[in-house]
Amino acid sequence: MVVVMLTFFRSDLVPAYVRLLRDNEAEVRIAAAGKVTKFCRILDPELAVQQILPFVKELSTDSSQHVRSALASVIMGMAPVLGKDATIEQLLPIFLSLLKDEFPDVRLNIITKLDQVNQGIGIDLLSQSLLPAIVELAEDRHWRVRLAIIEYIPLLASQLGVGFFDDKLGSLCMQWLNDKKAKKKKKKNLMLLLFVYSIRDAAANNVKRLAEEFGPDWAMQHMVPQVLEMINNPHYLYRLTILHAISLLAPVMGLEITCSKLLPVVITASKDR
Repeated sequence: MVVVMLTFFRSDLVPAYVRLLRDNEAEVRIAAAGKVTKFCRILDPELAVQQILPFVKELSTDSSQHVRSALASVIMGMAPVLGKDATIEQLLPIFLSLLKDEFPDVRLNIITKLDQVNQGIGIDLLSQSLLPAIVELAEDRHWRVRLAIIEYIPLLASQLGVGFFDDKLGSLCMQWLNDKKAKKKKKKNLMLLLFVYSIRDAAANNVKRLAEEFGPDWAMQHMVPQVLEMINNPHYLYRLTILHAISLLAPVMGLEITCSKLLPVVITASKDR
């Protein structure tokens, strides 16, 4: 029975699905691309690699941004289906290509699913290949992409470990608290004020989640002093962001540090002019 089913897939379903992936109409390719992971789950991994993956690669450079976006929203789920070797050799280049796509929705769809591939490729390869792209996206001109990266950082930190995080990503987390790109956008259009707050609010929550992940001692040594120093920023909105971060940190840091380090800053800020 299994042999019969496999023969059926090879002779009928797989060629039919490939035709949909290569259809002349973008709407058909969008629909087909959005189902590629589900389709591969019912195939033998070797069959998926040989007969589906080459056309997935084609779709990653499709002329339609909507096709690439549909592919980006599901392709990360192929990593556990295909296994580590195929993911590293064939899927990873596609991931990296989509992470650098010119359209923000494509980049965003990859970022929001990065957790599906982290454990599959291993820490060493993650740090060598994906991390540089992530660091680059931290400066992305589109606020939604930066926001997605900020929200992804605590998960990445837990997988990389404290030492690697300190070396590669710690400075980014401080940088997001006074997001300069958000400030530039605010000058252009006051309607983007919500976007500005979204980035800085996420950055403040990021600080709290990292303190929870690595512990109060680490936070006190590597993060809290930098956060408290930012309270002297001449722009009042930045100072408000820091006060928000302090309010989130206090329950994590404990009574002693809160009273000795955080509370004096809050009291001083209460006299802010």
